[in-house]
Amino acid sequence: MGAALAPRKWGFWSAMFDEEEWEEGRWRPRREPSETHVVVLMGGWSAEREVSLSSGRAVAEALRGAGYRVTEVDARPDVMGDLRELRPDVVFNALHGSWGEDGKVQGVLETLGIPYTHSGVLASALAMDKHLSKVVFESAGIPVAGHVLATPEELMEGHPLPPPYVVKPVAEGSSVGIFIVRAENEALPPKTLREMPLKNGKVMVERYVPGRELTCAVMGDVALGVLEIVPLKAGFYDYASKYEVGGSKHICPAELPDNVYLRIQQLTVKAHKALGCKGVSRADFRFHDQGRGEGELVILEVNTQPGMTPTSLMPEIAQHAGHSFEELVSWMVDDASVNR
Repeated sequence: MGAALAPRKWGFWSAMFDEEEWEEGRWRPRREPSETHVVVLMGGWSAEREVSLSSGRAVAEALRGAGYRVTEVDARPDVMGDLRELRPDVVFNALHGSWGEDGKVQGVLETLGIPYTHSGVLASALAMDKHLSKVVFESAGIPVAGHVLATPEELMEGHPLPPPYVVKPVAEGSSVGIFIVRAENEALPPKTLREMPLKNGKVMVERYVPGRELTCAVMGDVALGVLEIVPLKAGFYDYASKYEVGGSKHICPAELPDNVYLRIQQLTVKAHKALGCKGVSRADFRFHDQGRGEGELVILEVNTQPGMTPTSLMPEIAQHAGHSFEELVSWMVDDASVNR
């Protein structure tokens, strides 16, 4: 396999093969679309249900356009029975949030022996748990922001870290439930604490890192481009900034010094592999730019189920790297397997 980093001006395939192979177009899909039945799992019952439905519909439409036979399934607790009846060749997992990307549905698909997209059981569970994933990142030498776990009661009693700090659920995605405490005289509203999703009765309290919001996508163990997110409706990249039209501005490729851009690509691949991810993933970073390519760079998390909505980052980065949404999801179907 070729280099693990895709240069800014080239796409994914040019990073996977040398120039001669790329020009000859030697890569060919293993699965013939017209002979492949794909079930797109979407919806579910997590806090990210609506986002998942949007992702799933977009994926289903693109796969049909590529020639696949597609069935859309709104996942319910009896989804195992649905899958046994439908007997798909591949499951495209477009679920987001708990059960869909934390290893549980992946375990169902492994049990049924149905090839599926994205990461497997262990990598999904690790990436979904922000505390455990940071333990993995630290052991791999990937810089993270310091954090502690705290109960709501401890948060009401006093600051567990010097402000500013970020309070976030340990195991939720899409910036669900995130709150920033910026000053010593600021406290979390009781309503916010009551509604915040808990894991083992605790939330994560993480040192706030100022600066730029950056994200980098991985496809087949190759880092694609780096994109900068500029929230327009909030001080950070919250749920509305992610999914509302006009909620944020995306700059792709991110305007960064070459050494920072390359470092983000390297760390993204390193995080992807440290967790054991497969297929596609996306890593989020904060970079406190101090000029001349210097500054603090930390990883926030790895998303093993990047969104596939009209405003999602993974398709935008892939598009800039040289392939369409239809090509992206077709590659993901071709990459699907069990024992991931």
